[in-house]
Amino acid sequence: SNPFTFCAGADIKEFQKMDEAQGRELLDGAHELGRSMERSSTITIAAVNSLAFGGGCELAMACDVRLAARGASFGQPEINLGIIPGFGGTQRLPRLVGEGKALELNLTGEPIGAAEAHRIGLVNAVVPDHELFDTALAWARKLKDKAPIAAGAIKTASAQGDIDQGIEAEKEGFARAFGSDDAKEGVSAFLEKRQAHFQGK
Repeated sequence: SNPFTFCAGADIKEFQKMDEAQGRELLDGAHELGRSMERSSTITIAAVNSLAFGGGCELAMACDVRLAARGASFGQPEINLGIIPGFGGTQRLPRLVGEGKALELNLTGEPIGAAEAHRIGLVNAVVPDHELFDTALAWARKLKDKAPIAAGAIKTASAQGDIDQGIEAEKEGFARAFGSDDAKEGVSAFLEKRQAHFQGK
């Protein structure tokens, strides 16, 4: 197993210092990164070696190809903090795995392993941990000589539709949830390693 984490998501401790406006600013930068990756003619590959939770899972979802080591795991645990996936998880996850499975993952906050992620379509391939880097390079070699204009057009067309409106709705929902007492309680409970008690405020 690899001791390095692909991306465990945002620094939850920082959330305690942020207000609603700062939460929105955080999202603007993250969404701009994700959308620029999707609009670029450059093909992006996520090689997920271990944890891809929250924003880390959402970063992987913004990539064109997602490869996972057998020991990798994926999750959208934001609901456990009293917030929602804010970097595209309410929009990209349903597009990749279907609405029902996306709702299950986003509403439970429970992680899944690499094999399940592959079965539901979240990742393109699962390989032994020690083969991940070489597999990612093989994919890069396979894709590097593809026509850039055509690749860009395929990516742009695939990322069109209601995603921009959906992302705006996601940002609005995240900001509302982020400013709530429930979010403060969720973050505090996480940092204090205790069960959160949400009040719907």
